[in-house]
Amino acid sequence: MVAGPSRPAVSTRPRGGAAPAASAPPPPPSAAVLAVVSGKGGVGKTNFAVNLAIGLSRRRRRVVLIDGDLGLANADVLCNLRPHFTLAHVIAGTHSLDQIITPAPGGFELIPGASGVGRLAALGEFERARLIGSLEELGRYSDVMILDCPAGISPTVISLASAAERAVVVTTPEPTALTDAYAMIKVLWQQRSGVAIDLLVNQVSGGAEAEAVGRRLVGVAEKFLDCPVGRLGYVCRDPNIPAAVRARRPVMIASPRCPAAACIDRAAEALIRQTAPATGRQGFFSRVAGLLARGGGR
Repeated sequence: MVAGPSRPAVSTRPRGGAAPAASAPPPPPSAAVLAVVSGKGGVGKTNFAVNLAIGLSRRRRRVVLIDGDLGLANADVLCNLRPHFTLAHVIAGTHSLDQIITPAPGGFELIPGASGVGRLAALGEFERARLIGSLEELGRYSDVMILDCPAGISPTVISLASAAERAVVVTTPEPTALTDAYAMIKVLWQQRSGVAIDLLVNQVSGGAEAEAVGRRLVGVAEKFLDCPVGRLGYVCRDPNIPAAVRARRPVMIASPRCPAAACIDRAAEALIRQTAPATGRQGFFSRVAGLLARGGGR
């Protein structure tokens, strides 16, 4: 991982009064926030998010992957990690975010998701503020924060994804997956038209199939939603991926020269060109806090 500003312990205690503006140092760069979403499960969303984190880390970016699933988290499983503490402990207030963050293979850091935890919208105002504040502080010492959202178009997922600067919609060529991907794009665009949306087509035979799928879905979104959708690329169907999943090793590590790894590497390179940390960037965290406070995650 590239050397940069050391990450201090992320405190969940209320802070004191702010220093006078004249003496306050300029804020450090804040992480670009990327949400990885899918209209349905089983399309390889989490697998892509984990391997994308590795691809970005190899390009000397400080990457934090947040497993945003509070019910069936599994990013840790794909990395063969067994964290003792998860996001549930931060929500409960027993641990800080800095205490649960876990080094992951490939050079990124993982915030493990939880299992069996209630919806974010069910949290009290204090718990929401504690979680958002911790993420915001962590973001000041990262280059990219990847939010691996649960599958589906629940209000909580849409609130989180639409608050990000960029949302990557992962789909496969199957008709049901494409239908749900379109639904995801539609709801994201209706929630916040300023979010940048990219399409990643997974499990295709090659570039020709990916081009046909992407052209069709992007065309429909532009025609009926007036929504611009970028094409991040594709990941080809590759037996190395299920083999890596069974071995609990990201394919970028298990088979770094395989066709699927090359596809993910190209997607990481494309994202590097599209996103960069910006000084004082706080839009994501303020938007999330506002959406959840209004009940947008119910």
